[in-house]
Amino acid sequence: MSCVLNIETATTLCSVALAVDGAAVFSRVSGEGHAHSAVAGVYVEEALAEAKARGLSVDAVAVSCGPGSYTGLRIGVSLAKGLCFGLGVPLIGIHTLDILAAEAIRRSDGAADRLYAAMIDARRMEVYAAIYDATGRTVREARAEVVDEATYAPFLADGPVCFFGDGAAKCEPVIRSPRATFLPGIAPSAEAMIPLATRAFEEGRFEDVAYFEPFYLKDFKATVAKNKVLSGVGRHSS
Repeated sequence: MSCVLNIETATTLCSVALAVDGAAVFSRVSGEGHAHSAVAGVYVEEALAEAKARGLSVDAVAVSCGPGSYTGLRIGVSLAKGLCFGLGVPLIGIHTLDILAAEAIRRSDGAADRLYAAMIDARRMEVYAAIYDATGRTVREARAEVVDEATYAPFLADGPVCFFGDGAAKCEPVIRSPRATFLPGIAPSAEAMIPLATRAFEEGRFEDVAYFEPFYLKDFKATVAKNKVLSGVGRHSS
């Protein structure tokens, strides 16, 4: 019997799920936006209490490791690593785009006549995206890209492509092809992680807890509020 604690904080959703032999026995989701630091720890405590009530001990902790929000990823990965050190259990890292793809394929009943393009919003017309076949195999690795009419033209020329994730909605107006379909309501969640995390646990695919870092895909860039920039205009050192 395996008991895996799953944590997902890579986007605006924050979720935690406890899985026993690949089936969810506990799941909590918050859609409040940037409340990850306030709710993730609470959900984990509830999940651990549920495991204790069932007479179970956690065998591993799985975390969605990116790409996604820099802050969200730091919160989730730091929490997961702390739990692994404290509980003495291994860490499983699951790419966020893989979670999206697995959920989209499941909802499409594994339709094999198309490719699946998982997309996470990365500001303006940029997305983090990867492309998969119906088995979940990666056809094109994840990358950060600015989307226009030509971005996915080579894939659409070969056949239908299903786009999904919070990056897909904003790209729909510019991806003009009768072969492009858009699947709404697909978001990464801890519960959607369970099949991937369970498989990784069974195959012994664990991370080095001490050195594991989120998969940011591109460097974090801090922004300065406009009013702070303006307030500094005209100031000179004496």
